[in-house]
Amino acid sequence: MIRQGREEFRVEDLNEPISHYTDAVRFGDTLYISGIAALDAKGELVGGDDVAAQARKTLENMDLILKAAGASFADVLKVTVYLTDVNDRQAINPVRKVFFGDARPASTLIGVNELAIPGMKIEIEAVAGLPD
Repeated sequence: MIRQGREEFRVEDLNEPISHYTDAVRFGDTLYISGIAALDAKGELVGGDDVAAQARKTLENMDLILKAAGASFADVLKVTVYLTDVNDRQAINPVRKVFFGDARPASTLIGVNELAIPGMKIEIEAVAGLPD
């Protein structure tokens, strides 16, 4: 039974989830965005070995989810960034600034050995407060 007030988002232009999850879940005025990768609609990795290109595609995918929920990057409260090389932080920061503009969400960076799709260098999950 799905709890009243809970809404799942599956964005048509994004790849099919690789497991039992959805792109985002809204509960009340909070949107929980699943870990997002640099995948095209067919599930193919975009950006190759270029972590900045992967970050750009990842954030483009996040933008699709935010828009589906009636939100924007200004509404993002918290991001968790997973990198296979924490030294890539310097390469992705300029990309983040392009998408977030003046908004500065709370943020955590976690270094990991590998991610779910071979070749992935970055994955980002987020929590957003939805506008009234």
